[in-house]
Amino acid sequence: MSLALATPITPLAPAAGPDGYVPGVCNIGTMEIRRRRTFGIVGIAAAVALFAVLVAVDAPAWTRLLVFVPLAGGVFSWLQARRRFCAAFAMQGVANFTDADEGRHAVQDEEARRADLAAVRRMTRDAVLIALPIAIVAALLPI
Repeated sequence: MSLALATPITPLAPAAGPDGYVPGVCNIGTMEIRRRRTFGIVGIAAAVALFAVLVAVDAPAWTRLLVFVPLAGGVFSWLQARRRFCAAFAMQGVANFTDADEGRHAVQDEEARRADLAAVRRMTRDAVLIALPIAIVAALLPI
């Protein structure tokens, strides 16, 4: 009796275009990723600074929920960098894999654009699901 090794099944990934564009998965290159990462860090730092100011001025605890706004923006930008996917580009129907703004090109395929918009919805959901509990904890901290 012999044991046959099963061949692992690998999921099919969408094929990348010649520039790296994958509908709903990847629509930006290195320069754009750097931009999103920077915006993410700035947004998260702004949320921390806002929290510190609200605590320093002894603002009512519920006002600490305001950290949600910069935090969600920072998380959203960080997710864009992490996922190599720009929501604004998806909504405009463009992609950019060059190190210059002039490298943007239109996404012509309607199915690809639908996949891009679905990715934006998922990213928005994920940013809210990350930032909201943190903002609630910030408001509930006994400070």
